[in-house]
Amino acid sequence: MRNNKTAENEKEKTLKPPKAGYRPFIMKQHGCTRTDGYHWLREKDSPAVKKYLRDENIYADNALRSYGRLSSLLAREFKARIKKKYSTVPFLYGNYLYRASYSGGKEYPVFSRKKAGTEEDYRVILDVNVLAEGKDFCDADFPEINGAGDKMAFAVDTEGDGVYTVYFKDLFSGETLPDRINGVSEDIVWAADGKTLLYVKTDPETLRWAGIMAHTLGGKEDREIYYEPDDAFEVSVSLSETEKYIFIRSGSSGSTEYRLLDASEPFSAPLVFSPRKKGLEYELYDGGDIFYILNNDGAPDFKLSSCKMPDTDISFWKTVVPGREGVLIEYADVYEKWIVLKECSEARGRLRVISRRGKDDRYILSENTGLSPDCGDNFVYSSEKLRVEGESMTEPGTVYEVDMRTGSAVALKKAELPGKFRPDDYVSERLFFTARDGAKVPMSIAYKKGTDLKSGKNPVHIYAYGAYGCSTYPYFSLTRLSLLDRGFVCAIAHVRGGSERGRAWYDGGRLLDKKNSFYDFIDAAEFLIDSGCTSAGRVYAEGASAGGLLVCAAANMAPELYGGVIAEVPFVDILTSMSDRSLPLTTVEYEEWGDPREEKYYRYILSYSPYDNIKAQNYPAMFVTAGLNDSRVQYWEPAKWTAKLRSLKTDDNKLILKTEMSAGHQGRSGRTESLKLTAAEYAFIIGLEEENLKKRRPPAIPYTGR
Repeated sequence: MRNNKTAENEKEKTLKPPKAGYRPFIMKQHGCTRTDGYHWLREKDSPAVKKYLRDENIYADNALRSYGRLSSLLAREFKARIKKKYSTVPFLYGNYLYRASYSGGKEYPVFSRKKAGTEEDYRVILDVNVLAEGKDFCDADFPEINGAGDKMAFAVDTEGDGVYTVYFKDLFSGETLPDRINGVSEDIVWAADGKTLLYVKTDPETLRWAGIMAHTLGGKEDREIYYEPDDAFEVSVSLSETEKYIFIRSGSSGSTEYRLLDASEPFSAPLVFSPRKKGLEYELYDGGDIFYILNNDGAPDFKLSSCKMPDTDISFWKTVVPGREGVLIEYADVYEKWIVLKECSEARGRLRVISRRGKDDRYILSENTGLSPDCGDNFVYSSEKLRVEGESMTEPGTVYEVDMRTGSAVALKKAELPGKFRPDDYVSERLFFTARDGAKVPMSIAYKKGTDLKSGKNPVHIYAYGAYGCSTYPYFSLTRLSLLDRGFVCAIAHVRGGSERGRAWYDGGRLLDKKNSFYDFIDAAEFLIDSGCTSAGRVYAEGASAGGLLVCAAANMAPELYGGVIAEVPFVDILTSMSDRSLPLTTVEYEEWGDPREEKYYRYILSYSPYDNIKAQNYPAMFVTAGLNDSRVQYWEPAKWTAKLRSLKTDDNKLILKTEMSAGHQGRSGRTESLKLTAAEYAFIIGLEEENLKKRRPPAIPYTGR
């Protein structure tokens, strides 16, 4: 009898939300005192912290049990849309064709190659499934192949914290070499000698990409090539287009500096191309006999310039493509005879091909304006064919080969979804709505054909990011189809903080204008309600990382709009994190959020920081995720958010925290394992919608309109 009673008590505990102990921690700055009762959750190795996270996971599993059948169904739907056997379109590098393949329902890719121009079979060079055996997490990008094609290096992260170990393999003998490099980024390039690898060393405490090192196969000690002393900058390394140079890039949010290293002399002193200057951002491209520079000197949305030699005086740079207001040039690809520019305007991307020696200047794939195009795997400098990838909210990705001389395009491969999927069953549109300050904000939506957008009865799933100038284009999602098929209207709000309408759009949603991102997101939901598409309480918001900050801020500011919120690894304790210079990313992001050591930024961040602005009010149901090994948004931010929210919110809506105990910022690895969490999240919002319909009552939080 005692055993039964104990079991009942344990069961009762798992059905109740865990309570994190309140332990006051005082923080004082600029005459302001903040008390954080959950600061102790930062103690990652503490048994009490681990217990709290495990208890939250147990509670989450129980709270989600009523959606378990739906979650399993969604997971099966997602998996059924993935081809069990699949290979990417091969690309040429050196004398070999390379591809990635999936087969037999395996979680990870197999990388292989064959000699170009032969009928021989593809030979496996790296099977990531083997690397992942016995590990909860594994991330390994395509290997870096040296110029001779006889050696490869590959970086592997098995913790999810973004810290990699580099391994080496002899591709002719198949032997794995004894050399190892620990504690690095995935950024690696070979020098021209084929035996020296340059890599980015991460700071052991902050994980900042701090310096460039060189490792020679069989060597005893690696050598430092460059160390970046300014902790507001991070470094990266790349091979130039002609492979004559190794580029070392130092960058912050507001300025850039490139150094050139002769690829045949990897231990020589790097040469500064143009020294850093506050406000000057530039990207460098090697055009053989000329350098091309994408830069914002006198052109906020960037222009393309050129010069013959590294030139510190930018007044001598010659303008090749002038800047245009509202048309952001995101990047360039440079070839022997051609330049390709990726442009962004009004939340649409376009690819522009320009002849280096003639007058040809055209947009490619322009007949299919619904596609979001990007340059694909292009590694042949002399090529006149361009690999392009394009997709939309209703069209899966297609790989094209474009003849840069004529602009003609041939579809090489279209992503195939097994089953009954037909693009014509769905509709995608781009809308504009007016934000509260008069700004015209773009929004992309998709829905099942036949949906009445004036009924006021459609559930809406709305996603946004709105940070770092990252443009969120209309993209295809195999998981989104399950929402569309259940009557959801799915929306992407292109809020300020991204660059969908040019650099001014980014500047209008950062630093002391960051709240515009939140206002735009809230106004997007109100527009959909006021236009008759949906009604208050039937809008379900989703955001990840900085987008998680966005949706949590919106939940604080306008909780009555939302029936549920999915906040994935949300950056919610922003003031505390931006005040802690020992954390990864803090110092390099001052130009995004502001430096709290300056009072104006401190007080502005405090005014919107989601964690600091939780209050006693009703909140929508929330599904919050965290990764214990996350180095970008530390696990304690979503954990603290959840704990404080539980203590203050005045409703009985579901609040769930799910922590991946063996993963980081990207969650689980593997092509189907990673979908299980999405299935649970979508089951959550679909379940909430069904519950509200069954209750036949309006949402608990009344909506009073704009």
